Formats: sequence, C-alpha cells, structure tokens
Amino acid sequence: MKIGVVSLGCAKNLVDTEIVLGFLSDRQHEIVNDARQAEIIIVNTCGFIEDAKEESINTILEMAALKENGRCKGLVVMGCLSQRYTEELWAEIPEIDALVGTNELDLVSEIVEQVASGERVLKKTDAFFDYNQAYPRMSTTGSHFAYLKVAEGCNHSCAFCVIPAIRGKRRSRTLESVLAEAQRLKEQGVRELAVVAQDTTAYGRDVGTSIVELLSRLADLGFPWIRLLYTYPTSITDELLELLSERTNLVKYVDLPLQHVSGNVLRNMRRPGDYESTRELIKRIRTKIPGVTIRSSFIVGFPGETEEDFQQLITFLETERLNHVGIFKYSREENSTAYDLPNQIDDDTKEARYRKAMRVQQRISEDLNQELVGKRLQVLMEYPSEESELVMIGRHQGQAPDVDGVVYVGRGTLEPGDIVTVNITEAHAYDLVGEEIDEGELA
Repeated sequence: MKIGVVSLGCAKNLVDTEIVLGFLSDRQHEIVNDARQAEIIIVNTCGFIEDAKEESINTILEMAALKENGRCKGLVVMGCLSQRYTEELWAEIPEIDALVGTNELDLVSEIVEQVASGERVLKKTDAFFDYNQAYPRMSTTGSHFAYLKVAEGCNHSCAFCVIPAIRGKRRSRTLESVLAEAQRLKEQGVRELAVVAQDTTAYGRDVGTSIVELLSRLADLGFPWIRLLYTYPTSITDELLELLSERTNLVKYVDLPLQHVSGNVLRNMRRPGDYESTRELIKRIRTKIPGVTIRSSFIVGFPGETEEDFQQLITFLETERLNHVGIFKYSREENSTAYDLPNQIDDDTKEARYRKAMRVQQRISEDLNQELVGKRLQVLMEYPSEESELVMIGRHQGQAPDVDGVVYVGRGTLEPGDIVTVNITEAHAYDLVGEEIDEGELA
C-alpha cells in the first residue's frame, strides 16, 4: 500500500518514526511524501505541552479529512499523545482507525494491514519496545545526517514535565547496540551524528557504562561531526568537557536546557542549581572548551515566578550571552507536580515575559552572529534552498539542526553532505550568509 507518515515533536520521536518506516518498507509498503496520495496515513504525535497537543489534534483532524476527499482509507495515530490520552482520543475522534502508544513500533505494519482490511484497532502493550534489537530504519533527514537515540525514558522528576509518565523510567541501550547502529549509519554515508535521549548525559548508568565511554567509542568510528544534545546541568563533568575539547570530531557545542536561573523557581521546578551555580557552570564549560557554542532553553511564567525571579533570568541572558536560546511559556500539564502549585501566572504576564526575553536574546544572537562576519567556518551542506536552486543551505558546527539558524551559500557544485570552508559575509539574528572558499584560496 501507499503509506504517508506525519511525524511531530522532538528528535527522539522522529527516530521512532524512522523505525516504523523501516518496518513498513520491509513489508514492501510504498512510503509517499504527499499524504493526499496515501492509502493509509500514520500520525506520530507529541503530547508534551499544550501547543504540541493542539498541533497533534489539528494534524489528526486534517489527515482525517483526507478520508473524505482523498485516497486515504485508514488513519493510524501513535506516539506520546496517544500514549497519554488513549481513551479520550479513541472515544472522541471516531475517524481514527487505529491507535497505538509509544511501545508498539514493531507492530504498526501488522496494524496497518488490519486497518486496510476494515478493522478498527486499539493496541497498547505493557512491554517497552526493545531498542537494542537490530531494527530497520528509514532516514527522513537525508543521507548526510542522522539522530542516534541511545536511551528511552527519564529518571528526573521535574515538576513541569510528564515525560516519565509517558515514556517510563530511563532505559539505556547497550553500548554494543548503539555502536552497531552507529556503524550502520556510517556505512550509509552519514556525516553528522546527533546523539539524543531525554537526558543524554545519564546514558549508561543503568547498563554499566557512561556517556563519556560512548562518545569516545563513537568518535573512533570516524564520523566527521558528532553532536551531543539534551544534557543535564549536574551531569556536565570535567571528564565529559575534556573529551569534547580533545576529540576533533566531537562538535564543540553544548546543548544545556537550564529552564531557569532563579534558585526559587528552580526549587519549585524540582531542578538543581541557582543563579551563581549556573553562572559557574557556564564559566567552567567555556574554560574547558575554548570557542564552545552553548544552547539553552528557559521557561517563563512558571508558578510562583516573581518579577525579581524573571529579572534574574534577563540579567543572566544579558551577561552570559549564550549563542542560542529557546524561550517557552509555562504550560500547565495535568498529572504534573506543578499543575497544583499555588501562584499560577496569568497568560498576559507569561506573554509579556516571553516577548521581553525573546527580544533580549534576539539582540544578543544578532550581535554574536555579527562577530562571525569575515571568519572562515566549516559548513556541512544540507539541501538546496526552496527560494532559489542557486543557493545551498548548510550549518556550521555551532548550529544544531531544526533549532538553530543556518548558513546560506552559493550552490555551485555543492551537494548535501559536503563539508566545506565558508567565508561569512553577512549576519542576521539567526542566519548567516557566506561564500565557499576553494582549496587554492586556503593555501
């Protein structure tokens, strides 16, 4: 059959989508990019915060409409939203023909065939999906780049987060299974590998290894770039920083979701640290890895956040000048500890704080990008621009996929996966423009 898949949410969810695509392809199904051409549509949902839930519901309804005016004969919904709200979705959206959770990745092919035969299928298993098995996987990110999920679930109890309830406690993959998948990706031509988990720095504690050992072994495989995403403040050890500094193919990039810097707010969030300890952490990272790029994310409007707490965050942004920052308005999630906290912040205040923090960081990002004008950077080419086939879009090492800016370069003979030296000629708040330098000019 012709099957279309819509994947929502984070990189970890995208890996699950690619695994499902691999199983479907093994059963000889044809994967189509245009959902209007699909006989079966699969939506892999996100259920983390309110905006993500709304996007998931809207996408489900949009795809369901194709059953009326398209070729679609069946709609399969999977992922975090269906894991979290199984009964509600099943009862309230009858257009859904099959509903599975987060653990049924290897069952989707069979379920698709049941749906095609006219059945309505609700399937949730108690057993977690085994990521240690040598599963098939179909890339959706191009042959040059891939995410490598090294663990599932999370052991932290952050007050705003429901991921442990959805995905369970942390379960690290074995070192052998991770390295085997990485080797397969290397043989397929992957140039940049992004290592992901809910808390990637906690990898291995439950299976007798560590993130330091894993990164060291991955670096030995010879990928040009390896990027570590989703780290946790108290897990940033000197050993890890020294490894990132020493190994040339480990990208000098630290993704560190801090969520806040006020000790008051962090305590209410059930997270470690305060203003001074966070500043010390940033200083330690920069000292250990000269020239490092730091990305973080922060939540504004968390219950009990005072104007003084918020101003601490603004001061931190202005003084520490992180390269990339995501600002999120607090989302009050059912079954989270923070749901019942007193002193909930009204929406207008959340919005005002969000806008102020974004304005501050946008100015900082543009200033830091301007400092790159005239510099030569290694850039990984990704794909031609949709606006002009004469322009290629790439990323330098300080730009992670999907969340940071990009570099626009004249296409010439460039192809996805090429890593070339680019002279930066123009800078904007998020993106850069540059010109490729040939080997003769470098000499």
